[in-house]
Amino acid sequence: MTLYLDAGLLESHLMPCHNQQLNSVNSGQEHPMKQVRFANSSSSSVPAVLNSSEPTDVPTQPVSPDSLGPQLKLLPLNDQIRELQTIIRDKTTSRGDFVFCADRLIRLVVEEGLNQLPFSECTVTTPTGYKYEGVKFERGNCGVSIMRSGEAMEQGLRDCCRSIRIGKILIQSDEETQKAKVYYAKFPPDVYRRKVLLMYPILSTGNTVIEAVRVLIEHGVQPKHIILLSLFSTPHGAKSIIQEFPDITILTTEVHPVAPTHFGQRYFEFEKILKDCCCDEYTVQHRVGKEK
Repeated sequence: MTLYLDAGLLESHLMPCHNQQLNSVNSGQEHPMKQVRFANSSSSSVPAVLNSSEPTDVPTQPVSPDSLGPQLKLLPLNDQIRELQTIIRDKTTSRGDFVFCADRLIRLVVEEGLNQLPFSECTVTTPTGYKYEGVKFERGNCGVSIMRSGEAMEQGLRDCCRSIRIGKILIQSDEETQKAKVYYAKFPPDVYRRKVLLMYPILSTGNTVIEAVRVLIEHGVQPKHIILLSLFSTPHGAKSIIQEFPDITILTTEVHPVAPTHFGQRYFEFEKILKDCCCDEYTVQHRVGKEK
């Protein structure tokens, strides 16, 4: 099952992801938007600044998305989102807390992603007989998850849209060329007519997402009808995607040179352990059966 987004969903009257708030940090507001910083290893309280000669694992402050264009949208940063980001990045976080906080952050991103979809005005009658002027979302949306980590976002989307269709793409790096290679792709037959919510939690290099978008384009989906839902992104990853597809929309909570690339491994850790245990149990039972 799959969900797709329309180009018209980014109209100005829709509630945006408030990228403009980032521009008001130094505008003298009483409560400017807070920015997350990695703690400096030195005694200095000034956050480190990344330059082109430094590796990406050097602690640095988040990068302003202003230079990446209006296609990149950030959720407004508040203490709730900041705490979720902190817990997900903390290496001492238990897996239970990790999954719980990841699911909360995913839900926030999905809700804002749905807020970018087109809607139409409608009138309903209340139980007391009054007419209420409201809105309803247009039909023709679907979701597509990039396996495996993108599957972590599927439940959050289903929690918001019970009947939404979700497709899947499996992309892995070729061992010899290190280039992204498509191994599996399944979409609704009419995917070319839908607006697509493309789900991938961590944008590091952007290569996987670029290949996934190419596959969608081959199936008739226009880049302007694709909204990429992500939790964390690096400047390089976001820039690579936008340069390749200028009409795509990227929605994320943070742009930072250091991305939590351990996300997928931590989120599906229990499943891997359970699978390994089941395999071991099957092996033992199989061997015992042969011995008997």
